[in-house]
Amino acid sequence: MSMIKTVDACKTFHGKQGRGPLEVLKNVSLTVEQREVVCIIGPSGAGKSTYLRSLNRLEKIDSGQIYIEDKLLFDCRGGVNTHAISHQELNKSLLEVGMVFQNFNLFPHKTAVENVMLAPIHVRKVPPDQAREKAKVLLERVGLYDKVDAYPGQLSGGQQQRLAIARALAMEPRIMLFDEPTSALDPELVGEVLTVMKGLAQAGMTMLVVTHEMGFAREVADRVVFMFEGAILETGKPGEIFSSPSNDRTRQFLQSVL
Repeated sequence: MSMIKTVDACKTFHGKQGRGPLEVLKNVSLTVEQREVVCIIGPSGAGKSTYLRSLNRLEKIDSGQIYIEDKLLFDCRGGVNTHAISHQELNKSLLEVGMVFQNFNLFPHKTAVENVMLAPIHVRKVPPDQAREKAKVLLERVGLYDKVDAYPGQLSGGQQQRLAIARALAMEPRIMLFDEPTSALDPELVGEVLTVMKGLAQAGMTMLVVTHEMGFAREVADRVVFMFEGAILETGKPGEIFSSPSNDRTRQFLQSVL
């Protein structure tokens, strides 16, 4: 069973104040299998984050199809989803997709444990005592058990991002999306977040990761996807992409970042 599949996903941002339309996704077709870790790399403006955000409806595609766990959720034409699916069924499928953003988006007035337990209580209707115990287990998993009662403002950037990962895991997703999760961190804090992500990969979590961390992509990914100007130009195993890319633009990009 594939966990994520898109077929010819297209998205255009229409410019303001005389700017023309910007085609940010151009017929993007990609399949992520169960337990697979796929890293998307490419220059800024390649459409990587927009693609990721389209998978959980933070961005609406103009045309194309999106499947989650082999279930068709969106079949879009002219920006309208033509696929008949109930709101309840759609939300149920989207709850299987957790996401970690560049910025942590934590509730500053809630403690670490409260940040983690909030969504299970309000969305999954988990009893508060049960949600708190599960939250503590997740905080221990990401190395923050000693920060249970700390507020986000008392945590380092790396700790805040690990807290954001724990919060996403609290909803027990079957798929995790990571949108450049280390880009807002100081270099010395990147490693602690990547270590948590490696642990998730080793535990069999299906992961789609937009990243600038080439070492992580080389070490952890089952496949690497290179995007440029809204399109997938190349996909392959890390050894193939990093050692002998077949596309000239991939080669230029890797020479500039490695």
